[in-house]
Amino acid sequence: MARRTFTGTTGLPLPRRAIRVLRERGIYAHAPVSIEHQTLAGHYVLRGLESGGSAGDVGRYVTFSSGDGQRLECLHPVEAIAVNGLHAVVIASALVRVDMLRKDRTYELLITQHQLSPTQNGSLPQLETQILFRGVHGRLELDLSRKDKAQAGQVVPSFYSLAGEQVAIPEAFVRLVRAATHGVNCISCSHSHYLRRPNGHVSMQVSTTISESRTQLEGTRRFPGRVGPGDLTPSLSQNRT
Repeated sequence: MARRTFTGTTGLPLPRRAIRVLRERGIYAHAPVSIEHQTLAGHYVLRGLESGGSAGDVGRYVTFSSGDGQRLECLHPVEAIAVNGLHAVVIASALVRVDMLRKDRTYELLITQHQLSPTQNGSLPQLETQILFRGVHGRLELDLSRKDKAQAGQVVPSFYSLAGEQVAIPEAFVRLVRAATHGVNCISCSHSHYLRRPNGHVSMQVSTTISESRTQLEGTRRFPGRVGPGDLTPSLSQNRT
């Protein structure tokens, strides 16, 4: 059977065991980006959910930015009853998503950009996904949930090539990855780490976000420090079912 090409559309490719452990530890991180139709505006948008948190030595966090890594205003925050779950909803025509997984001091990282395909003759738009960075077996020798908590939000894990050379995270998304690193170390997380609360004018904010995200994303199609899915050996991406 031919091996399926990893596209990054649904986030980090986790084996059943990893998914089961996250579920058992009460960590809900929703990586898929969905296409939604705005009836009044008459066009399609993307919907993402900032979510996740940490339960001791395990954590997963998903959050989003504009095409150039800047913070977006969310559509609205979500106050969930359970911790380590949903924190905020974001709507835009284009997004950059970071999906991070932590086991103790080992990190997995996936940064992807998402936008809607052009439509012709009334066809429905499709979700286009491009992998911007894939980091496997990253290391951060800090306990950000306890004794090194003061450094949370200021540091990122280090990632390496097969030859042992350090591979840099694209500069535009360092702040985004810092926030995700904080999120996967935030025990019983109940708040957003990167999306900003709206200023009160939700409909205006959504329209502005859609326009700006499309413009910004067009300027970040390629990054010189990009690590492709085939450049590093898989770890938790193995045995996906």
